[in-house]
Amino acid sequence: MAIKRRVDETSGRAAVREWAGTTQGQGKIARPVMAMAVRYLLEELASHAEGNSVEVRVPPFGVTQCIAGPRHTRGTPPNVVEMPAELWLSLATGRTSWPEALQTGQLHASGLRADLSAHLPLIEYP
Repeated sequence: MAIKRRVDETSGRAAVREWAGTTQGQGKIARPVMAMAVRYLLEELASHAEGNSVEVRVPPFGVTQCIAGPRHTRGTPPNVVEMPAELWLSLATGRTSWPEALQTGQLHASGLRADLSAHLPLIEYP
């Protein structure tokens, strides 16, 4: 089942490119652009790893469910991954690996299915 996209692919990729440029010393990214980049990459994750067993949270910008397995319907999900936006963008674009992200202390992953390393990076930016 395909996910319902809320972020246009062209706009989402442009937002990720803009973020990638700002992390290379070309200025500071605007909050709406950061939000679009985060949401676009969360949608990419959900489309590449369809399912409802893991909830990925990137506050305050977005959340998605992914990875096939038992469906979660109420309360706190058993498999949760949460991190700040900059870390999510770095992981999703291959600038940071899953083990490196865990070492930062900013990535919180709980549950048996909460390891996203097999699904990352989603797109590559140097």
